[in-house]
Amino acid sequence: MPYSGKFTPKNPSKYRGDPTNIIYRSSWERRVMNYLDNEKKCVWWSSEELVVPYRSPVDQKSHRYFPDFVCRMLQKNGKQKTLVLEVKPEKQTKAPTQKRKTKSFISESITYAINQEKWRAADLFCREHGWQFMLVTEKDLGIWYK
Repeated sequence: MPYSGKFTPKNPSKYRGDPTNIIYRSSWERRVMNYLDNEKKCVWWSSEELVVPYRSPVDQKSHRYFPDFVCRMLQKNGKQKTLVLEVKPEKQTKAPTQKRKTKSFISESITYAINQEKWRAADLFCREHGWQFMLVTEKDLGIWYK
């Protein structure tokens, strides 16, 4: 199965946005899409529909961050909770470590710094709205539908 492609939901009425234009960029994102589309506790979901402004630590300019998913989940107590999810390899959630400053190390360090600011901005945005921001790595995907 390809790592990127177009996702066709079985339950398009649950999708907030254009259900004919849902794109996944990894098999992990596709797995989360399947879970959200089929999970009875998921009231609605969207993919890359939310815009979170952030300031890049690299160029000090304002940019727009589009988290992978926003979903509204029904909890055991009957209340609903909104989650903002970002799917990333665990390696990208940790600061790069290397003794020599190679081009690869510098690139990974820049990506890490930018991601940290995006996630900080998303966490703040979520707190302001009573939502929850979550990073989802390959280690977390065991709970997501296959």
